[in-house]
Amino acid sequence: MGKEEAVPGTKGVSVELLATVDLAGEIDGMQGLQMRMRMVTIEPGGVFGPLHDHKGRPGTVYILQGTITDHRDGVATDYGPGVGWPEDRTTNHWLENRGTVPAVEVSVDIVRKAPS
Repeated sequence: MGKEEAVPGTKGVSVELLATVDLAGEIDGMQGLQMRMRMVTIEPGGVFGPLHDHKGRPGTVYILQGTITDHRDGVATDYGPGVGWPEDRTTNHWLENRGTVPAVEVSVDIVRKAPS
């Protein structure tokens, strides 16, 4: 990402947790980790920021509605309904909705379980 581009903070975003699976009982060596599925809605003009990475938190995203602009390495790529992308240890990005309708994505990732 170029230094000339300021990355805005999060605004106009809502996140709904849809499901989780504790991976400790599913795969050896996965203690303390869970797979989660979330629905993320970014309102028109909304931003899912700031710039963030996915080290230790791999996942995939699938767009249900609207268009999401993914900013990575100084390149802005638009993704519309029916398209998705991977997020791995090399991902360093932020998202925005430049459109006029809410953009909705389903995000599935592996995260550390919150302490109970």
